[in-house]
Amino acid sequence: MTVHNLYIFDRYGTLLYYSEWNRLKQSGITREEEAKLMYGMLYSLKSFVGKISPLDTKEGFLYYKTSKYALHYFETPSGLKFILNTDTSAQNARELLQQIYSQIYVEYVVKNPACSLKEPIKSELFKSKLDALIKQSPVFISRTV
Repeated sequence: MTVHNLYIFDRYGTLLYYSEWNRLKQSGITREEEAKLMYGMLYSLKSFVGKISPLDTKEGFLYYKTSKYALHYFETPSGLKFILNTDTSAQNARELLQQIYSQIYVEYVVKNPACSLKEPIKSELFKSKLDALIKQSPVFISRTV
């Protein structure tokens, strides 16, 4: 199992944070263009799931899996969106996303008076704590080329 990358968006689609760990293939477009594509796809998937679901789901869209990777999605009540791309065998990625939100984002962004919630996250403490949490997670395995 391995973690490829993480996106954090605000409720308006602004990319607040991006990091990658074991991403072997780049998209060939700018980070901003990639973020817009990711957010647009998530917006469409959430809308599709909400309209087509035969059940009244409270959580809606949670993840999807292709033959190459899995995308795990977690949205907070305030509209923050956490997207984690992993390999297809990753387990408990939703729990990891909830930990990223509650143990890292809330502690090192929300409670940090130097951080603005409407601007990209630049806190080195946030970055180092996130990196440590990801690397100690059972979902994370480093892949060397």
